[in-house]
Amino acid sequence: MRLRPCNLVPFSLFLCLLAIDTAMSQNSTVPVNVGVILNRDGEFGKMSLSCINMALSDFYATKSHYKTRLILNTRHSKGNVIGAAAAALDLIKNVEVQAIIGPENSMETNFVIELGNKSQVPIISFSATSTSLTSLRSPYFFQATANDSSQVGAITSIIQVFGWREAVPIYVDNEFGEGMIPYLTDALEAINTRVPNRSVISPVASDDQIAEELYKLMTMQTRVFIVHMLPSLGSRLFAQAKEIGMMNKGYVWIITDGLTDLLSSLQPSVIESMQGVLGVKRYVPKTKALESFRIRWKRKFQQENPGLVDAQLSIFGLLAYDATMALAMAVEKAGTTSFGFDNTHVLANATDLEALRVSKNGPKLLESLSATRFRGLTGDYTFVDGHLQSLAFQIVNVNGDGARGIGFWTPESGLTKKLNSTSANSTSKSQLGAIIWPGDSISVPKGWEIPTNGEKLRIVVPVKNGYSDFVKVTTDPSTKTATVTGYCIDVFNAVMQALPYAISYEFIPFALPNGSSAGSYDDMIYQVKLGKFDAVVGDTTIVANRSQYVDFALPYTESGVSMIVPVKDDNKKSPWVFLKPLSWDLWITTACFFLFIGFVIWVLEHRINEDFRGPLEHQVGTSFWFSFSTMVFAQRERVLSNMARFVVIVWCFVVLILTQSYTASLTSLLTVQRLQPTVSDVAELIKREENVGYQQGSFVLGILKQLGFKDKNLLVYDSVEECDALFQNGTANGGIAAAFDEVPYIKLFLGKYCSKYSMVDPTFKTAGFGFAFPLGSPLVADVSRAILNVTEGPKMNEIEDAWFKKNNCPDPSSLVSSRLGLNSFWGLFLIAGIASILTLIISMAIFLHKHREVLKESNPRSSLWTRVRTLLGIFVSRDLTSHTFKEKTGIQAHHSLGAATSTTPSPCNRYPASPSSFSQHTDQNFAFDEEQGTPSTEHGNANPNPSDQARQDIVPAEKHPSPDQERA
Repeated sequence: MRLRPCNLVPFSLFLCLLAIDTAMSQNSTVPVNVGVILNRDGEFGKMSLSCINMALSDFYATKSHYKTRLILNTRHSKGNVIGAAAAALDLIKNVEVQAIIGPENSMETNFVIELGNKSQVPIISFSATSTSLTSLRSPYFFQATANDSSQVGAITSIIQVFGWREAVPIYVDNEFGEGMIPYLTDALEAINTRVPNRSVISPVASDDQIAEELYKLMTMQTRVFIVHMLPSLGSRLFAQAKEIGMMNKGYVWIITDGLTDLLSSLQPSVIESMQGVLGVKRYVPKTKALESFRIRWKRKFQQENPGLVDAQLSIFGLLAYDATMALAMAVEKAGTTSFGFDNTHVLANATDLEALRVSKNGPKLLESLSATRFRGLTGDYTFVDGHLQSLAFQIVNVNGDGARGIGFWTPESGLTKKLNSTSANSTSKSQLGAIIWPGDSISVPKGWEIPTNGEKLRIVVPVKNGYSDFVKVTTDPSTKTATVTGYCIDVFNAVMQALPYAISYEFIPFALPNGSSAGSYDDMIYQVKLGKFDAVVGDTTIVANRSQYVDFALPYTESGVSMIVPVKDDNKKSPWVFLKPLSWDLWITTACFFLFIGFVIWVLEHRINEDFRGPLEHQVGTSFWFSFSTMVFAQRERVLSNMARFVVIVWCFVVLILTQSYTASLTSLLTVQRLQPTVSDVAELIKREENVGYQQGSFVLGILKQLGFKDKNLLVYDSVEECDALFQNGTANGGIAAAFDEVPYIKLFLGKYCSKYSMVDPTFKTAGFGFAFPLGSPLVADVSRAILNVTEGPKMNEIEDAWFKKNNCPDPSSLVSSRLGLNSFWGLFLIAGIASILTLIISMAIFLHKHREVLKESNPRSSLWTRVRTLLGIFVSRDLTSHTFKEKTGIQAHHSLGAATSTTPSPCNRYPASPSSFSQHTDQNFAFDEEQGTPSTEHGNANPNPSDQARQDIVPAEKHPSPDQERA
């Protein structure tokens, strides 16, 4: 730099020295060539270039001590791939730039990346967002913007929170559009959202071609669309969508950041056509530095481009600013030792591409860029594996003149109203603000509609002769119009009314022109797969093979296939019917307890109660007689022991329960008709080659063949009346012995013939009746929820009562009286047994304690067996110490004492005793001894008193013959 001459005036000398210092400082910096590839004719390129220039100015204004200075070498890409490639080749080969900023889009960047990788020149793109660029795996490519795949999580969270089951991507047919679609479809499948179709639009498509593609989408049920394209094509797409009516109520449009980030650059007419659209864009935190930059940029841009009015700064301008800052830092850190290119490996006759030299500073600059970290205008700036990390996305709603923020999304927290929310990963509607949907609607669209092709939902119904309570098709002969009624039809109508939206539909009979059925149920269901009908409604059973062609909603009836057989009265008035109320184990247990209770009563009573004494056979008979007589409460013997009374009370309670239960069960056996099935085993039917029936067109035929029934033994019927007629004929007369059908049909059949037939096991599991829809139909989930609401409410009972009225048939469980078993009464026997055993233990303990001297006898000649026999003798004898004998002995003693007084002279009586008195006394004494058996000395009266001795000296009167006897 040439220095201007300075005057030697003191002040001028100071200024001269300052200028010399500045010039020397500038001369000490090292210029570093950097390439910039942009479309300088477009507003985007001009905005980006101004941001890059401002970044260098701001950077070196604060970092004036840095030794390096970036020198921008701008090239015009001309808005195409070839122009961008030529510009990059020129910059690398002729200018020998150390790095390249740009190009603008993914298509242009793709080839430039290859050039940078070959020459080891870092390529920094702030606007190429395609995910496909990462597949090149070039270490010299830095994607200084959010990768398209990073926004997939935000898009799928929006779809999941509103429960949409299908979505159609609409994307541009180039590398930018195709790059994100695999990631998007995988993410949608992860949340069980189908992608029934993909709409690909050429970047050079005309308006008519765009409208034609949109018309195709209108004929589909799906109303959720994800648009991934640049504003140049997206603006025309939404203009056509509004024109043909696809921006009305019921539609959902979600745009990616390729459109959302540039909404501010679109014309007001385009914004007007996008009302209600949801968008996803990278969130940029508002800071003072950002606001200051916006103001400075606006002023500078207007000065440089006075012809562009109301230009808007987009996030790509901020990214260009931060990318330039990052490159300036990295170049400074890489050093200034080597900025040349190595051409040692270039061949003499090589082409321009083959003659590319390799940058010597490339590896250092690569390492420096990878380690660069700072706080930029867009937030924390750092590269991970060559990609700029995106921390958060903002969800916006296009409304009015622009976009309004309604929430945020982060990988950690999911959808949130506030960015710094501490809630866990959320997928709740409450985490988003109010949304104005297309058509100025505030109600959430359901995400699908009946195709707008002028037709109603076509519901095919079966045509059958019998079982018209389920489905009945009646055709008017004059108008040829069909009227469909029945239980299944009423259920479907109730389900449609329970949906949160209205659906128009019509029933179409599956019939031939003559009115007969057009095929089996499987044939009818297959028509839905072929697209001829939209659903099947009727008594259609959910089975595995049918689910391969259609999707079933939840079943609305009971499930299972069972067997119907005739019943017969099993009550033959057998002479042994009185034994049937109780099971054999209960009979045996009761008899054993009668014997046991009799034994217990004898043990407790025989020593103190005259009713239980006498000869052995008399005591045994009396004991058992007493026990069994309690069955009718006719026992006459007195019970004197308190313990025996306790046992009798408990046993009488047990007997009372048993007799009452026996009476009730026997009454039921003798009075209630007991119907039993004639056949209960399928194997028996197969073995005897009995004929069985099945309903016309039913899948039950396949089950019967799998069980082993022969074709000759399989008969078909169409109605309940025909089935009854086959039963009446029987196998011998060409009829059937059993019929196999589904549970709903069987209940209808038994409702009419309950007294003649019965349903028996086995039951083969099925899923029940269900409505069938095309595979992947969004109606299935909503209809299933509506079915739950109908079946759990009173509406289902009303429909069932209307078609299957209550009959007078008794409950099958009441037809057969169950036998009483031991398991119902073992508690009573346990109580009686415990009470009896306890009284025996207590009684024996008292007896042994009372006569313990017998066991303790010290006579050495007395063996243990002798003492036991003595104790047993005491046990079987009377207990004269009992109060019952004391009373009797006292009465007899009183009489004896009176007799002795009258016969023995007393001091007051000088007359001798009357002979008759002695005779009377001795008679009484002899009779007692004879009855008691053992004299009183046995009980310890070894020393009789004088009066007893005197009585022993008197000869009993009956041993002396009277005068009359002597004469005789």
